[in-house]
Amino acid sequence: MSNQSNGKTAAVDIISSIHKVEGFDPAALAVEYTDLNSGEKRKRLPVMAQIAWFRLVFPEGKISVNATPVKDHYVAHAKVYKNYMDPPDHFLSEATASRTHDPANPTVSPREWAQTAAIGVALRNAGFGLQFHAAGDAFDHLAVDERGELMESPPAEGVIIPQTGTGHQTVTPQTPAEESSATTSAQPEESPLERATKMICPLTKDGLKGKTLGELITLDPGALTWIANKYTKDPAIAEGARLICEHALNTVA
Repeated sequence: MSNQSNGKTAAVDIISSIHKVEGFDPAALAVEYTDLNSGEKRKRLPVMAQIAWFRLVFPEGKISVNATPVKDHYVAHAKVYKNYMDPPDHFLSEATASRTHDPANPTVSPREWAQTAAIGVALRNAGFGLQFHAAGDAFDHLAVDERGELMESPPAEGVIIPQTGTGHQTVTPQTPAEESSATTSAQPEESPLERATKMICPLTKDGLKGKTLGELITLDPGALTWIANKYTKDPAIAEGARLICEHALNTVA
């Protein structure tokens, strides 16, 4: 092995010691993905694993996140704090992410997706996952800029684009009326999971009043678990919390 390889291995070992927790190995929760540019198999640490790791290191820490609708997508901004009592401007790290509706995944809420992506990048910036090729959200979808337009320009009028397994397709521009009609007809029916994430948290403890169940997964996972298992005043809310918890566990798995 060359000196350069030895140096790289030593550097990764040192980086892996950041936020080290006795008995916890984040590599055990990493998932394999294929780099779209090189085709190489690499490791990525999911957001849920990052959050669990963060809670082990900073049990009284706080993850603040909000999402703002911008045209046809959401822009989320996340901040990570060592302690929930820290002032708003005393954060450990922060990040922004934009997500739009993905026709290939109609049950995924772009709002929740943007929030999850921003949290993943913020936690990575704070040192939770630097030893992996990627940490946080997957980056295999078309990105959206924060001005409300796709970063990849649409094909020009009359351009012929290849279609996998179907030859070619000519792109024909639509009138505004046709675009509006197509958008309306293409709106997917809201899934049970999406409905659950939009339910208002029934708890009134500090920081949770007015929040949705979807936001609890990052703000206070323990409260979400309590609602799923012990809240009895509204069975629909309890069932919604259980659905979100099951989805989160399946995502980590």
